[in-house]
Amino acid sequence: MDRAHVNRRTVLGGLAGAVGAAALPGGTAYGNSSTQMRRYPAAWPELEPYGAADTRLDLWPRDDNSFVLPLELRPRDEELGRVWMRDTYVNCFTVDGRPLYVATGTTRVPGRPGAGPWNDGIFVWTAPSLHGPWRLADTSGIRPDAELGKVWSPEFAGENTPGRTVVAPWQEYWYDDQFGKRGNAWAPELHYFRGTWYIVACMGDHSRKVGSFLLISEGGPEGLYRVAQGNLAKPFGDSFIGGPAFVLPGAYHHIDGGLYSEDDDAWLVLHNNLYARFRDDMEDIVPTTGLPAFQQSPYSPEPYLEGAYVLKYGGKYYLMHAAWDRSSTNPDGSARNAYDTPAPGRVQYQYDLIMAVADRFEGPYSKRWTAGVGAGHNNVFVDAAGHLWATFFRNPAFGYWADPSRIADAAVPGVVRMEWTGPKSNRLYVRRR
Repeated sequence: MDRAHVNRRTVLGGLAGAVGAAALPGGTAYGNSSTQMRRYPAAWPELEPYGAADTRLDLWPRDDNSFVLPLELRPRDEELGRVWMRDTYVNCFTVDGRPLYVATGTTRVPGRPGAGPWNDGIFVWTAPSLHGPWRLADTSGIRPDAELGKVWSPEFAGENTPGRTVVAPWQEYWYDDQFGKRGNAWAPELHYFRGTWYIVACMGDHSRKVGSFLLISEGGPEGLYRVAQGNLAKPFGDSFIGGPAFVLPGAYHHIDGGLYSEDDDAWLVLHNNLYARFRDDMEDIVPTTGLPAFQQSPYSPEPYLEGAYVLKYGGKYYLMHAAWDRSSTNPDGSARNAYDTPAPGRVQYQYDLIMAVADRFEGPYSKRWTAGVGAGHNNVFVDAAGHLWATFFRNPAFGYWADPSRIADAAVPGVVRMEWTGPKSNRLYVRRR
């Protein structure tokens, strides 16, 4: 993105004359300048106790506020009739004076029920409008014999040359007796920053090392992509004990990496609460270890959260996470839905989008609220008309969408309209009824 462009995560809402006007990349603000008397949707009261999950249908992606993107199908998608996708990511950038929409996410290989123990990398789609037509990124000029739209994969390790690493050794496929072929790319995000395309993604639980990394394009959104210098030997940040039992000791790092940028600066955001500024050349982060943490208002006890993402809107910073709403029964026999830790009698129900708001990027952040039911691990973006949207995918692993009666409609590249409650209450929700 050139210096005149504003990052898609930054919308300069501001005071009365500018409230509700979305500052799009390229510096063009759309909206009515006479908004002093504008009426905003109401913010709902906080649920008690803190950590209770809001299950109201108003917060669900529905037919009246959402749709599944009509992404161009690959040969593997023909039988299903749509693209199978988790961790759906969509954004809108201004490129050469025109809006360009991009979409990506976690995908699977033919014949596999999910994205493990291996998949074949990262695919990208682009469109001139949110409603399409959505086309696979044209990678034919880069890899004529590869599947169209595949911009990065462990398969491309043979393209490494001195001084240019396409696939780092820790990202390559490997094999063991338990799983056979291993290595999967998860949760990619695609960003256009200071005129360059970047992908932040992570190698998943079955990889030789697990954690987040940055790819830098030497061309357009289709690539060619190479690994940033800071990820040649390992993922970003420190290793720690986490993940499934089959992860090798020392291999697990923070997953679900994302990129937040404002003006000419960019930050790495890692689950669940870490961040670091990128160097000016974008080749690594500072600091490289001992990353600072967001100042949050955690639940007690704090459950496992995923998919951290930051958006600036209306002059405020919104920190998002994915959290499982677990249903159970209170001692008095009443139903309980809360962002609880696992325990007997607690059943995973919905994979929700939760948010908190702050005056500064690092916090302190407010108490969290449910912003979207079943919309966890997503991003929020502003379209070319200034409208707020969030992505969703309907988690097929557990809960509501894993039910056999619904699984056929899970793992989708979905988008849902969002609404802002204005500069006094500063809440974002899925657009309610």
